[in-house]
Amino acid sequence: MEKGPFSVEWLAQSSRGTGGRQSPAVGPPLQTPLSVLAAAPRDREAAGRSSSPGQGAQGAGGAAPGRPRTKFSAAQLRELERSFREHRYIGAGEKRRLAAALNLSQSQIKTWFQNRRMKFKRQTQDAR
Repeated sequence: MEKGPFSVEWLAQSSRGTGGRQSPAVGPPLQTPLSVLAAAPRDREAAGRSSSPGQGAQGAGGAAPGRPRTKFSAAQLRELERSFREHRYIGAGEKRRLAAALNLSQSQIKTWFQNRRMKFKRQTQDAR
């Protein structure tokens, strides 16, 4: 009896290159060696440390590797803060306008507003 497409047996056969037309081979299931599994997390940590020296531990909530922190100029911050005072949630049109005027990406503008709202929330909670 032939198994339908996407059954476990069919996928196992197709990954072995048998085309799914032969009866399933009996044998031990394919397993990843423990040495590969044990080495993988250490390798990722080492790669993270070597790719961004001086950035601290990546596992401690750091930014994506290779992406430096954006440093906003005083003029950019003034304009962003002015816009935040007018409205805490930025619309698509205002986001495009600010991005063009401040030479930043729309993603940077969106992230700045998200972070600024969280700062505002912390400040208002601390004031209570």
